[in-house]
Amino acid sequence: MKRTICAAVAVLVVAAPAWADLKMTQVVSGKGMGMSGNTPGVTYIKGMKMRTDSISGDTTRTMIFDVAAQKMYSFDDKRKEADVWDMADVGKQIDANVDTSQMTASLKATGQSKQVAGGLTATGYEMNASMPMTMGDPKSGMRMTVNLTGPVWIVKGAPGTADYLRFYEAAVERGFIFGDPRAAKGAGGQMKTMAEMYRQFIETGGLPYEIEMNVRLSGDGPMAGMMAKMGGMTTTTVIRTVETAPLPDDLFGPPAGYKLNARK
Repeated sequence: MKRTICAAVAVLVVAAPAWADLKMTQVVSGKGMGMSGNTPGVTYIKGMKMRTDSISGDTTRTMIFDVAAQKMYSFDDKRKEADVWDMADVGKQIDANVDTSQMTASLKATGQSKQVAGGLTATGYEMNASMPMTMGDPKSGMRMTVNLTGPVWIVKGAPGTADYLRFYEAAVERGFIFGDPRAAKGAGGQMKTMAEMYRQFIETGGLPYEIEMNVRLSGDGPMAGMMAKMGGMTTTTVIRTVETAPLPDDLFGPPAGYKLNARK
């Protein structure tokens, strides 16, 4: 993910390396702000495209990110339609509501290690980041600060790591935005802050197998105070397996016959 704000980006891949394909199964758990329970899912990476499938009950919801084309596709396996977003335009919307000049972000090694994913050794890091944002109108909207904290466990040298890093390095280089575009105005600060954290994940040279992200909102005014009292949200993403077998090209686009709806 995406912005080069706090420091110079690490040297990106300049040559045209041979891309391999990557499949990761994971579980995302969440609580707070309407979230609860566990959501299993699968992430696929092929070159500069990524697909995420999230399974909820008998419905699979899919998002496909095409970094080179600056497009995102969103659909499920029930409604035979796919929403198509211009992510460059979404990025402009976020820029209008988020002041990145005051962003702070750090990823510091804790000196701890543990076993993950059936025996891989992961190194512990602690992430801390904050980003001011404006909810609503950029001039008159409510000003708040998004705070992200939590432990990250990174495995170095595991299968698929180089291809994972190449994908995100390409995304960083192009300023690509990840996330649901429908939340761009309300959660743009969170998206930008997490994007900067992913840039720092890249600099570790490893693949984050576990991420616990605690999101807290703070600010001035009665509404901001009320939201702060509501508490925040915590999401934990745990990678279970990683495979590097070839993936079909058609996995990275809406299914044939789906109606495409352009969104803004």
